[in-house]
Amino acid sequence: MANETTAFNEKIIAEFRANNGVVGAPFEGVPLLLLGNTGAKSRASRTNPLAYTTDGDDLIIIASFAGADKHPPWYYNLLANPEVTVEVGTEQFTAVASVVDESDRTRLYTQMESQMATFTDYREKTKRVIPVVRLRRT
Repeated sequence: MANETTAFNEKIIAEFRANNGVVGAPFEGVPLLLLGNTGAKSRASRTNPLAYTTDGDDLIIIASFAGADKHPPWYYNLLANPEVTVEVGTEQFTAVASVVDESDRTRLYTQMESQMATFTDYREKTKRVIPVVRLRRT
C-alpha cells in the first residue's frame, strides 16, 4: 500500500508542478497544495499533495488519512518539525504548522466537508478525532 500511495502522490505532484497547481481527476476542481516537510525520524524531505481550505490568510489541512484509524505520517512529521514549505498554484512559501484546538477544529472540519463531501466519509469511517492543522505563513 505504501508504494501505491507513493506512486500516486508522485503522479499528482508532477501534474501539479507541470500545470501551475492544476490537476485533473480525482482532484479536478479541488483546492490542492503541496506540503513540504521533514521526516520526524528520517529527517528526509517529504512532499504530500493535500486538499485545503482557508481561515483568513491561513491555509487549513486535515489529517484524515482517508478515514484510517491512525494519523497520516505527515502529521507526525509536522509535530516534530512544524516549519514547512507550501506550494499553491505557482507560489511557494514557508509556513509554520500548528494543530488547531477544539474550539476551531469542528468549525474548520465542517467547512472542509462543505467543500469536499469525501471528508464526511472519512469522519464517519473512523472513531479517532481527525486533527485539523493550520498553516501560517512566516
